[in-house]
Amino acid sequence: MLEKGLVQIYTGDGKGKTTAAFGLALRAAGQGNKVLVYQFLKPPSLPLGMAKSIDIGERFALQLGAVRIRTEAIDTPWDMSKSFEDEKAVARMQAAISEALERIAQTAEKRFYDVLILDEIVFCLSKGLAKLEDVKSLIDRKDSAVEIVLTGRGATEELIELADLVTEMKNIKHPFDSGLPARQGIEY
Repeated sequence: MLEKGLVQIYTGDGKGKTTAAFGLALRAAGQGNKVLVYQFLKPPSLPLGMAKSIDIGERFALQLGAVRIRTEAIDTPWDMSKSFEDEKAVARMQAAISEALERIAQTAEKRFYDVLILDEIVFCLSKGLAKLEDVKSLIDRKDSAVEIVLTGRGATEELIELADLVTEMKNIKHPFDSGLPARQGIEY
């Protein structure tokens, strides 16, 4: 549906990067575009022993089937509080992300989707879980009409140079600062 696809980045330490990307996905789907949202570090299942599930509201809403937006996620165990300290977990995630980016690049080349959202890939790049070369390859190989949205904290100048649009969410005040935990339906 799109004649010219751009590269967008939603980054920064403020709330709303994923929410903004899902809003764009909803708008694009409403105009007849085929949309894929690929979530990094937000697996559909959690490792054994993790007490709390990551029940992601956006994914649940889309699974109801009212909107034609496909969501996928890496099904590799990851615990944000512990996995960075585990070399094997890091290596597994690096391999899984590299493989996912290659599959997504193939999808982008064939224009199977008009809009590709790579949720948290910017954070993965900033933490060394993803390689900038893999993201560059995806951008270089994509069909010229495919829009790509990259979300996550920590966008580097080199990544920003690859984008056509960059929005930084800035945290001014957040309920977390006063000890309020994440709320279902608002933060996840």
